[in-house]
Amino acid sequence: MPTLHPRLTDILDIARAMGRVDVESLATKFNVTPQTIRKDLNELCELEALNRVHGGAVYPSSTSNFAYLSRRSIASQAKSVIAEKVSTLVPNDSSLIMNIGTTVELVAEALKNHQGLMVVTNNLNVAHILSGATDIELVITGGVVRKNDLGIVGAAAIDVINQFKVDIAVIGVSAIDNEGCLLDFDYREVLVAKAILKQARKSILVADNMKFQRRAPVQIGHLSDIDIFVTDLPPPTEIADICEQTGVQLEITGSPIDNITQLPVSPSTNDRND
Repeated sequence: MPTLHPRLTDILDIARAMGRVDVESLATKFNVTPQTIRKDLNELCELEALNRVHGGAVYPSSTSNFAYLSRRSIASQAKSVIAEKVSTLVPNDSSLIMNIGTTVELVAEALKNHQGLMVVTNNLNVAHILSGATDIELVITGGVVRKNDLGIVGAAAIDVINQFKVDIAVIGVSAIDNEGCLLDFDYREVLVAKAILKQARKSILVADNMKFQRRAPVQIGHLSDIDIFVTDLPPPTEIADICEQTGVQLEITGSPIDNITQLPVSPSTNDRND
């Protein structure tokens, strides 16, 4: 995020603390016109720091996700290294289901030269990446296409996934809390992710270190439901302990130090990614 005018920083702090700000109250507090505040809020919304609502704006907090293009640029090198590692864990002549997420899409890129794969996906970006791979059979679910990231959700997607029993599921999540809960923002996406895990003999979770700093409201499952967890940096002690206690294979790829990006703060974590 670029350097902000001090008033915009103050507005953002208020929104973070209160969850919502309104034009009239801010105009009074800063002794400026409502028009000035509206311009301030519009600027913050263009930066995706706030979401505009009638009469003011709300802090995105844990109930909305980062815009797709923003998520793609965050920790991109770390995600690429994770993807390369996952490609070594997927043998030729195997079947996979791959869900929504920017890291999952990089896994698809890393798998393009594999042989004899069958890939089922509810992610049109994954489908596009793999559509030119000569030795990969591609199955796309039906369902509702989310325009912001081209993910496919809904009952039709689940119906297709339930027809398959695959060797490996590769899934991404929006957040992982210290109790090991795997979290996301869209309950429709969560329902599809649950179906994917149920229909796979082995599951691989891909998540960069930023996911430990985030919060999201809808639970997919628990880390103990996963067979292999691939991440870039050593996770918090609580997460490492869960992996050890439940037999989750933890793969730490390492990450360029300049790729460790701090994200905007979440009110639930006072510190804080799809």
